[in-house]
Amino acid sequence: MNVGKIISNSLKYPFRNLKKLPILFILFILIALIPIGMVSDNRYVLILGIIAFFIFILIVPGYLLSIVNIGLNESSMFPSINFGKNIYDTIRLFLLRVVYMIVPVAVFFIVWSTMGASSVDMLAELKVQSFLLTIVLGFLAVLISYILFEVLLFFAKARLAYFNSLSEALKIHKVIGDIKSIGVVNIIKWLVFMAILMVVVSYVSSLVMLIPYVGFIIYLGIVIPILESIGNYSLGLLYSNIADKESGLDKFEKELDYLKYRELN
Repeated sequence: MNVGKIISNSLKYPFRNLKKLPILFILFILIALIPIGMVSDNRYVLILGIIAFFIFILIVPGYLLSIVNIGLNESSMFPSINFGKNIYDTIRLFLLRVVYMIVPVAVFFIVWSTMGASSVDMLAELKVQSFLLTIVLGFLAVLISYILFEVLLFFAKARLAYFNSLSEALKIHKVIGDIKSIGVVNIIKWLVFMAILMVVVSYVSSLVMLIPYVGFIIYLGIVIPILESIGNYSLGLLYSNIADKESGLDKFEKELDYLKYRELN
């Protein structure tokens, strides 16, 4: 599927499922209870909001992974909430992020430890230019490593949905191979589209947020869920291009996994 069709289908996806879309709205509105409780100075609403927040972080990441899975299969259905599976997927996504962030965190601490003493010496000797250059280089090293592994993590998430296997998603060399299979140019086009979409939505949202209280609820409970559904569904569609290059056995195994997934939903 070309990038143009991926974009077109992704934009239509949330609005093909208007009956189930409120499920996603409700999940995101849950986290609005905390600021509502703080603003209204209502202890009970605040406590309810904290409980709702924990429900949110346990269910929503796994639920969004289900949307990636649906995109992978080029379906237009909307997933139902399955608490057991959603929580299980959320835990797997958390473990995946922990592993993929090891290198960026390590780079940060290496830069921090090596720059600390040298930066103090430079400032003591009034070497301002050297100090600023060191800070910039250190910042770039951390930023580049973070962006690199964040991109890898993004496609590792798609690989997790595709194979329904955490061990497969942890194979970084396989993730890199997947990126090559999809095509760097296609990925760049897709990222550009997502960036433009975010800019447009941010501008419109800034106008919506001007409405006291209601604007915040609309943004948090409607705008963000629609964006998340578009983003995760389009990731699944983008990754589905790999299916065209699979062996027959791989496709058969994948279809079995998807049938099991359908039974759970």
